Amino acid sequence: MTEFVALDAFDHKLLDRVRRNNLEPARVTADAVGLSESAVLRRLRRLRAEKVIVADVAIVDPARVEPRIELHVLVEMGTQVRAHTDAFKAAMVRSPEVRGCWDVTGETDFLLTVAVRSMAEYETFCQRELTTDAHVRAFKSMITIREVVGFDPARAVLARQTPSIMS
Repeated sequence: MTEFVALDAFDHKLLDRVRRNNLEPARVTADAVGLSESAVLRRLRRLRAEKVIVADVAIVDPARVEPRIELHVLVEMGTQVRAHTDAFKAAMVRSPEVRGCWDVTGETDFLLTVAVRSMAEYETFCQRELTTDAHVRAFKSMITIREVVGFDPARAVLARQTPSIMS
């Protein structure tokens, strides 16, 4: 089980800023949160060491790189045998078309986000990963027409904070 890390108001302010722009110079961050530059750097090193910050990445807009069709796929398994669901999860991790995979509750067992260049490529993905897996009972595909709210790591609320902490 994941251990929670105790964070104070300054840690929350730092996380809020680096989630929006992790390339912001430490001196700018320090001025914004009310700490010294060295304190900001020290706290960020600690947050990385404690795996609160797990990666510093660039978010690339795939539409700017090549045309993509994005689909959301609801997968219903025919069995809940752990070995079968674990094998399915491992296949999704290996599949380059899968941008996200969630184990969910309800009638659907897994929710996938899949990105492909064409419907022919999607058909190949389905044949390889979904129709040949004897443990997949059914799947439903939904093609994304347009993105309404894009992936934004800064949107997720990390913890409830009182207004005095957020100032």
